[in-house]
Amino acid sequence: MLIAPFLAVFTAAMLVPIGYAVYMSLFTEQRSGLGFGDAESVFTGLGNYTRALTDPAYRDGYLTIGLYCLLYIPVMIGLSLFVALLLDSVYARAKRFFQLALFLPHAVPGIIAALIWMYLYTPGISPVVDTLGSAGAEIDFLGHPLPAVVNIAVWEWTGYNMIIFFAALQAIPREVHEAAMVDGAGALRTAFSIKIPLIKASIAMVALFTIIGSLQLFTEPMILRGAAPGVTTTWTPNMYAFTAAFEHNNYGLAAAASVMLALAAALLSFIITRAGRTRSERRTEAAR
Repeated sequence: MLIAPFLAVFTAAMLVPIGYAVYMSLFTEQRSGLGFGDAESVFTGLGNYTRALTDPAYRDGYLTIGLYCLLYIPVMIGLSLFVALLLDSVYARAKRFFQLALFLPHAVPGIIAALIWMYLYTPGISPVVDTLGSAGAEIDFLGHPLPAVVNIAVWEWTGYNMIIFFAALQAIPREVHEAAMVDGAGALRTAFSIKIPLIKASIAMVALFTIIGSLQLFTEPMILRGAAPGVTTTWTPNMYAFTAAFEHNNYGLAAAASVMLALAAALLSFIITRAGRTRSERRTEAAR
């Protein structure tokens, strides 16, 4: 009874739309005659799934996501962990101020952040590009859309994940730090041999959520699409589904692409979680 309200909202807001998307993915619209008649929904089974999987644009979207993850995840997690370790140091000052200052970019909506960065990337109006140009460094940020999108995401999410790592570091018993100091361990040795191993669970959780979020990449490249020639309407799987639905009015294909994207996210979550549990179980057995 206590969880009934949650289950009702979850069913209405999540399960029903997912079920309807699966239902839509099994149908396609056809027009009679020369295409001037009324459109009618025709059952196509797995036809929309086959069409999406055989479309090079849809497959290339996953390749883009893979390259994005290779660039984005190590940089973002590395920076977040580095800053969290700095704030956890006994020599750090004004910790609350820096936590707030680093977290503030995450409070900026993704659309606004993408618009700000597009302004900073665009030659002729960007003070950053003009300053670099006057110094003799001609850099075309929008000519390389993948690093440009990665930079926006790093700016948005580093502070958020830093808070998670910092909270995990604060949960480490003080006795552990005192024992390390008594043994003569320096700051670097303590960070790499004690602190990071003890917060591996938090690092794995952040990596898992980041991968799932990366699969849904949409806002930043969609905003940059008009200015960056390398960003097409099918640059990511989410953009492919959006284009199919709202530019080509092919809702069945868009639903199929979205369902396969959700399945890919679920499969990755299962693999990463399973791998993490397996390593934990092995360590437990070894300890026994």
